[in-house]
Amino acid sequence: MALHKNLWQVIVEQIPKPFRNKYILVLLIFSIWMFFFDSAKVSTQYQLNQSVDKLKQDRAYFEEHIRQAQDDKASLEENKEKFAREKYYMQKQDEDVFIFVEE
Repeated sequence: MALHKNLWQVIVEQIPKPFRNKYILVLLIFSIWMFFFDSAKVSTQYQLNQSVDKLKQDRAYFEEHIRQAQDDKASLEENKEKFAREKYYMQKQDEDVFIFVEE
């Protein structure tokens, strides 16, 4: 039994002194558990945060397109002929349409 106790003391003495503190040991075990084993580990939280950021960007993109569609709808309701001529290059039978492309 004495040999077993001495072996245990030798092993404990090899551990750095700050890690022998029970509070530090509990904190270390908790941190390892949260980083590697828990379902809410750090890598999962990072991936979820990246996903949220992408969804926010998508939302802003689609909101801009919705605003543009609403503006087009308002323009269409105001002047249907102008909208048809500008967007779809429609023309009357007896007229020619010239399209100027800016480069």
